[in-house]
Amino acid sequence: MKTLQVSQFKAHCLAALKEVQRTRRPVLVTLRGKPLAKIQPADALPAGKRLGSLRGRMRIRKNIVRLDSTRDWEMLR
Repeated sequence: MKTLQVSQFKAHCLAALKEVQRTRRPVLVTLRGKPLAKIQPADALPAGKRLGSLRGRMRIRKNIVRLDSTRDWEMLR
């Protein structure tokens, strides 16, 4: 695993991130010789987990935010 000092990472952040993306190998960022962060490639999300994947499949039938919701619940006695 490649190691970068925090000052080197700060100066070459985008290049380091692109290298991780290209090589799929993590980079360890250190501060005064101690591990600070580990940069790893992101895994692709499955199609069902993407933001907005349910667009057009659902609809809001009522106001979901209101102060008086007592009429929506049945009272148990």
